[in-house]
Amino acid sequence: MNQAYKFLKQYFGYDEFRPAQKQVIEHVLSGENALIVMPTGGGKSICYQIPALCMDGMTIVVSPLIALMKDQVDILNSVGIEAAFINSTLSYQDYEDVLWRIQNGHVKLLYIAPERLDNESFLQAIANVHVPLIAIDEAHCISSWGHDFRPSYRSISKLLTVWAKTPTIIALTATATDEVCKDIRDILQIPAQHSFISGFERSNLTFSVLTGENRDKYIVNYVKTNANQAGIIYCSTRKAVEHVYDILSRAKIAVGKYHGGMMEEDRTYEQNRFINDETLVMIATNAFGMGINKTNVRYVVHYQMPRNIESYYQEAGRAGRDGVQSDCILLYSSQDEMTQRFLIDQSLDRTRIPFELEKLQKMIDYVHTESCRQQYITSYFGQTDTSRCKTCDNCSDERELIDVTVEAQKVLSCVIRMGQKFGKQLTAQVLAGSRNKKVTDFGFTKLPTYGIMRDWNSKEIAQFIEFLIAENILQVSLGQLPTIFVSEKGKDVLMGKKNVFRKKAIAIQKIQDDHPLFEELRILRKQLADQEKVPPFVIFSDKTLKEMCEVRPTSEEAFLTVSGVGQMKLEKYGHIFIQFFKQHENIQ
Repeated sequence: MNQAYKFLKQYFGYDEFRPAQKQVIEHVLSGENALIVMPTGGGKSICYQIPALCMDGMTIVVSPLIALMKDQVDILNSVGIEAAFINSTLSYQDYEDVLWRIQNGHVKLLYIAPERLDNESFLQAIANVHVPLIAIDEAHCISSWGHDFRPSYRSISKLLTVWAKTPTIIALTATATDEVCKDIRDILQIPAQHSFISGFERSNLTFSVLTGENRDKYIVNYVKTNANQAGIIYCSTRKAVEHVYDILSRAKIAVGKYHGGMMEEDRTYEQNRFINDETLVMIATNAFGMGINKTNVRYVVHYQMPRNIESYYQEAGRAGRDGVQSDCILLYSSQDEMTQRFLIDQSLDRTRIPFELEKLQKMIDYVHTESCRQQYITSYFGQTDTSRCKTCDNCSDERELIDVTVEAQKVLSCVIRMGQKFGKQLTAQVLAGSRNKKVTDFGFTKLPTYGIMRDWNSKEIAQFIEFLIAENILQVSLGQLPTIFVSEKGKDVLMGKKNVFRKKAIAIQKIQDDHPLFEELRILRKQLADQEKVPPFVIFSDKTLKEMCEVRPTSEEAFLTVSGVGQMKLEKYGHIFIQFFKQHENIQ
């Protein structure tokens, strides 16, 4: 472990391992297989990168994520570690160059896609290379019980037969239930006692769910309020991505977009702009972000509810990878459930539909829970010994409650008088006193509830109906044309047995106030990144820049005390940043 500590400081700039990292690295260095479950940002990559440096030979890292491979290789090369990747983005000549480097001992860590394992010529090319360790990243992809099952991951078994002595195996994931963990261990022959589960809690993330909000208005206000922060806004469909992109563009906000309907070169262009801080806001489907190692994402907003807890936590977990406080906000509408049911129904594998619907229900339960949201998520993954987070909306919400019982009774009465056979939009139009063709054709202008909420517009009423659905006062019948009806709880409200309270609209706040020098440091970092043609976080993370603002290093000794500054970073950038702080000594 002495050598491990030396490499940790020399290459990564840290003095100590996190407790879970130290335990895992000792285990792997002793030649034992292991399953590692750590939350996003928990430091999983260190668990195989440090052993790879300590061992003779080349470590192979299996990853499904092309973007992650490039990010990891960029970071490792920037600190002087010989790393390379092989995937479909390489030209034939580049591929041959990497093979030459491998066979001549010039690659310490090789990242490959799982599909590469079906290539016999590749397996023959590495058969004579000493490989002491194989790291399997995103290991939940190997399990058919996982939310992101990749059949190509089953080819990993081929890799274990290439050498006379089977390499040590380390499987890593951030999102795995007990069932998925067992499946991973069985497939890779990892004993149960060799599992290292460091917990799923992300204490630097603040989780919130907003129901009945005007989503478009909220998104615009939130992004403008946090204009200097990087964020991702996830949508369930391509159509929703284009819609959000348009409303933010019209609001004069520079944004990027990413979805499967775009040309590959356009997606790559948008992704690179975001990674390089040229665009701070990315609107995307879940096709974006898996494995993106951008550490300074300060918020993840879900414009629509995801399909399951695993996807949600993985996507939300892309915020605050550097440990700095960040927001995770889900904007919920009852229509989200219908959207996800439709998408599940389009699944090619019909046998997985009941399984996916069960996971969807757990996601819906998360939206409606009144308990601690962080606790709900960690319990879902089998971790039951956690306390309330005190920061999520349920733990910390002190907004004033407004009595909206009378308004709720008006809606419920209208739903019943319309025969409980129509959707929220038509109901809202009747309550608002609309005279459109549908309202008049059905004779709803003659109802006593027609126009009794004229002081609200139909959009506000529709949002209020969504709130009543979220509170289980109204329910939605599932079908091609969903209709609303009054629940048992709603009947009690209508009879005056229960009151309905709604919280005041949430006030949007800035995520954080940064040190006066922080923005200038980000500009300096961006200049260096552009010169080296790497993403800014490869130079230094936001967390390291913030610590520099506190330390104000004006000597090499002081610069080395900053977390994230190793010997290589000192040699490359020390004089630049030391000079910066000498020039800004008078700024408080």
